[in-house]
Formats: sequence, structure tokens, C-alpha cells
Amino acid sequence: MTNNNLFFPFTKGNIPSATVKNNTSLTGFILVSFFASTNNQAVVFTGVFIMYLLAVLSNLMITTAVCLVSQLHTPMYFFLCNLSVDEIVYVSTVLPKVLVTIVTRDTSISITSCIGQTSFFALCLAVEFFLLTSMAYDRYVAICIPLHYLLIMNKMLCILLATVSWFLGILASLFFTLLLINLTFCDVQDINHFFCDPQTVIKISCSDTTNIIMFTSIAGVLVGCCPFILIITSYIYIISTILKIQTSGGRSKMFSSCSSHLMVVILLYGTSLSMTMKPKSENSQKLDIILSLLYIAVVPVLNPLVYSLRNREVMQAIKKSFKPLFK
Repeated sequence: MTNNNLFFPFTKGNIPSATVKNNTSLTGFILVSFFASTNNQAVVFTGVFIMYLLAVLSNLMITTAVCLVSQLHTPMYFFLCNLSVDEIVYVSTVLPKVLVTIVTRDTSISITSCIGQTSFFALCLAVEFFLLTSMAYDRYVAICIPLHYLLIMNKMLCILLATVSWFLGILASLFFTLLLINLTFCDVQDINHFFCDPQTVIKISCSDTTNIIMFTSIAGVLVGCCPFILIITSYIYIISTILKIQTSGGRSKMFSSCSSHLMVVILLYGTSLSMTMKPKSENSQKLDIILSLLYIAVVPVLNPLVYSLRNREVMQAIKKSFKPLFK
């Protein structure tokens, strides 16, 4: 049975009927991917390093600008600041280990590090879904009921929405981690990925994975599908309101105020849906690795670029924030 969802698209494998060995002697896993086997180490290392550097620096610039420039002390940029912090943690969970693997060709990873990767991966992904939903609500209030915007999107509500996003992400990650550490692995196992992808880690377990698969199915609905439905609903109202505006200039101005957020949503959910809805085939695992690389390395770089390049306020704020450094 295939179990598709937007949070952890796990598929339940066959549970071995043979006697399961105890995993007390298991010290780690072996990461098997094209990163370790490629002959073009310098090219791959440079590419991954540039993507990591761009992701961290661009998101750090957004965070700094929002914190230092009072012009950006608005609900939308408050959520954007939280999203940038989440992206920095996200890429830092996976890509540094990839860089070390390319240089040393040491593909081993300890159980503790592997569980840490999967836990932070789950945390950051969940938080991103919730933050994007909060941002969609902010755009809905700003466009559909603008006269009440300042009253509704007050400081306390923004802090509450951000806090709830992080709390629910931590809670989901904690439950997942507790289930994960109780899994048994028969021997030193190869993980056919460049990081400890939750789906792949669960597949190589030789214990009963029913509970963790059930949890991830429920989490997929609550963390992935429900926010997606709320975002789509918000944009149905937003687009409906924009179409009622008489002037083309007014429609263009309203749409530009939410276009950056919409593009980020499309990037995130587009890659998520690609991973969960792609047909199973012999090359399925290779496609998973490529999509994961896009998901982990490329999207965190594009998100701040989308906001900065399409938003004059952000560009001006970044220049203002870093201007003293170049004097």
C-alpha cells in the first residue's frame, strides 16, 4: 500500500519474518549517493558549497534587514524573518555533512547524527508550512479586509502565530523522533541517499514500522495538507477581491503585494507534490535524491531572492542595513 502525503511520504516495506538482531552494536549508517561516488569532486563540492553559502547569507541578510530597519517592522516581514531563520537551520542540518562527505569520501554517519538530521528536517519542514499559512492569512486580511488590518494583525497575534508555528513543529518533530529511536536496525545498513532522509531510514528498519507510518500519515494531513487547504482558500478570497477592483493599476498593485508569497508557496509545494505524486519506477530513488537536493539546497536560496528581487522595500532595507559596512 502506498501512503502519499506532503509531510513524510513514507511507503511501508515488507517486515522481515526472520529473527531480528539487536541493534546495540550498530554504530552508524553508510550514505550511498552520487556525491560520494562522483569523480568530479571539485565541481560538486563547489556547487554545493555555493548553494549553501547563498542560502545562509541571503536568508541572514533578510533577517538582519527586518530586525534593523523599522520600515520592515510589519507582520508580513516578521513572518519572513522567522521563515529565513528556519531556512538557515534547514540547510545547515544537511549540507555541511554533504560537503564533508565529498571532501573526505567518508560516507559513514553515526546513529545520533542521523536521528538529528531527520528530526531537524521534520522540524524545519513543519515550521515552514505553518509560517507560510500565517503569511497567507496576513495577505488575506490585508487585501480582503484592509480597514481592519491593523486591528486584526496586531503585534500579539503575530507573535502568537509564529510561536504556535515553532511549537507545533517542535512537537511533531519530537513525537517523530521518539518513534524513530525505538526502531531496530538489523546490521550496518546502507542509506541510499545523501542524507538521512526519513523515508529511507524507516525503509531499512527491520522492526514493525506500523506506528511510525501511521503517525507520519496523520502528520502529513495536519502539517502538510491542512495548511495547503488554508492557503488555497485564502488565495481564492484574495483573487476574488482583486478581480473586483475596477482599475488595472489597482489590481496590479494588490497582486504584487502577495505575489512573492505565492511564488514561495508554489516552490515549496511544487517540490513536495513532485516527490509524493511521482510514479514509482526503477529510477524512483535517483529522482528522489534529485528532488531532495532541489528541495533542500535550491528552494532556500530562491525564497529570499523572490522576496528581495520582487519587493523594492526589502531591497532598500538590505542596502540600508549593510551600507555602514561599506563606508
